[in-house]
Amino acid sequence: MRHALTIRLFAALSATAAVATALAAGGPVRLPLWPGKAPLGDGAYERAASELKVYLPPRDKAAGAALVICPGGGYIRHVVDREGYPIAEWLNRHGIAAILLEYRLPEGRSWVPLLDAQRAIRLTRAKAADWRIDPRRIGILGFSAGGHVASTAATHFDAGRPDDADPVEHVSCRPDFAVLVYPVITMGAKTHKLSKTKLLGADPKPELVRLFSNETQVTEQTPPAFLAHARDDVSVPPDNSRMFVAALRAHHVPVEYLELPSGGHGLNGCQGPLWEEWKAKALVWLASQELIPSEALQDDRQR
Repeated sequence: MRHALTIRLFAALSATAAVATALAAGGPVRLPLWPGKAPLGDGAYERAASELKVYLPPRDKAAGAALVICPGGGYIRHVVDREGYPIAEWLNRHGIAAILLEYRLPEGRSWVPLLDAQRAIRLTRAKAADWRIDPRRIGILGFSAGGHVASTAATHFDAGRPDDADPVEHVSCRPDFAVLVYPVITMGAKTHKLSKTKLLGADPKPELVRLFSNETQVTEQTPPAFLAHARDDVSVPPDNSRMFVAALRAHHVPVEYLELPSGGHGLNGCQGPLWEEWKAKALVWLASQELIPSEALQDDRQR
């Protein structure tokens, strides 16, 4: 036990030093998500290469908020070239720390993407002081299947596990807010079928379908959310967002929903006016929730 604690302490100190070195060099840093083996959710563990890429804004621009980014990809890949790296850079321009998560792909291991997202939130909160982040302003941002990861993290969380040997596990994994862009929400009739199969398997039990249909998991403790979806999205119908918004409103959770007139799934390849519209309105919403200061709304072109 003593040896294990020494290893964890050394890993934590090394991670802090790595962040400081990367910041001095003006770039992001890669951090292992798990100290050694990663849980599968059924009491078993595996060796996993899951990691975080930490992008921190310049000290004089830091707004104190952070977002864990979950790119989409149908639970078969991570679309980091459009829903990862550019999003991290955009957030940094507005003073928001960006924590890019390439969560483990499930292949029927239903819990592993959620476990990775929960760990990313815990780790960000545990490192908040080192990373100049307010631990009460840590959110999660997800696209498509990554939106399912994010909405699952927003509806399945705990306050921390104080008896765990790993101090990171002592802190809460509840995100303070969520931003969901053309998200997969349900595992029911309106789901994205490939995402469902990859996450739950070919013939999941009804109770598992309900558990991961996040519109059914909303409570008064679910964090505030901003959602954006195109009306003509065929791959992931906008009913996914509509159902989640309705559930949030029914439980009196603050929510804003932007339904765009066109753009399909991915909003025209993550570019163009509609793509920029959700980004601009998400920032306005973050400011309205006092998660970022109004100065962070300044247009990118003026920076």
